[in-house]
Amino acid sequence: MITLEWPWVLAALPLPLLARALPRARAEVGAALRFPLRLDLGAEPTGTRGGTQGWRLMLAILAWMLLVLAAARPQWVGEPIGLPLAGRDLMLAVDVSGSMEQEDYEVNGRAVSRLGAVQAVASAFIERREGDRLGLILFGSRAYLQTPLTFDAATVAAMLRDSVVGLAGRETAIGDAIGLAVKRLREQPEGQRVLVLLTDGENTAGMLDPLEAAGLAAQAGVRVYSVGIGGGDVGIRTAFGMRLLRQGSDFDPSTLKRIAEVSGGRYFAASSRAELEAVYAELDRLEPNQRDERTYRPQRALFVWPAGLALLLSLGLAVGFWRRSP
Repeated sequence: MITLEWPWVLAALPLPLLARALPRARAEVGAALRFPLRLDLGAEPTGTRGGTQGWRLMLAILAWMLLVLAAARPQWVGEPIGLPLAGRDLMLAVDVSGSMEQEDYEVNGRAVSRLGAVQAVASAFIERREGDRLGLILFGSRAYLQTPLTFDAATVAAMLRDSVVGLAGRETAIGDAIGLAVKRLREQPEGQRVLVLLTDGENTAGMLDPLEAAGLAAQAGVRVYSVGIGGGDVGIRTAFGMRLLRQGSDFDPSTLKRIAEVSGGRYFAASSRAELEAVYAELDRLEPNQRDERTYRPQRALFVWPAGLALLLSLGLAVGFWRRSP
């Protein structure tokens, strides 16, 4: 259907009739208010010239009506369309500290860093969450909000793929990352606040202790699903093939388990890409998309059509007046 956004503008349609009530300008008076196109609205048109003036007057009135109609902002309103709204506001906090550059994982037959594996698998997880509001926090020595909560999953995935190790410092501030997520999620509807924390689990920097931050998350109703990255063997390619080495003590699953327990979430270990993919599949099950019943009606502005037609009529009147001028 077609509606007018500002229907009160139509009250301006009778304004040209005021020209009849204006006093006629005398010849000896210098300045006067004159009607455009030199039309005498008070005289009856006679003969060919009068007929021409009559048509020109009708076209001028039509152009005025079209301009007023365009000013009233006509628009086409379509049928109601269901608007998918997520039942979850999900924030991802990804560790980009120096320890995330260890090559614990294998993607497409080649060794990749912990962050590379997270980027490959988490991007697919993000794109599957169509309709959810997603946000991204990157943390190292400090925590930074890379992407606020948004329905634009493609942008969140792109920002994650563009992240690099050391972007936020070489150390790991897990507590600060949780605190920043709580700050961003606490204003959202209760029961819909979820944080997915991806890190190797060893807190080495920051102002806030991870378990203290987990307590704050519990108070704010934010559930933390912690994902332990690493913990397996480090693959090193040598002249004699792949050599596996046990990795160092930087992996700290006990802290991640406590964070999940305190906040009411769950802990997942992801020592391989297959396990990491299984983690995201489980998160899809734990945090299903819950859609609302709200609808919206698409709108398309139509004012350009009457405005354009009025412009053409005005140009035609101007050309006709120019040709008749001596």
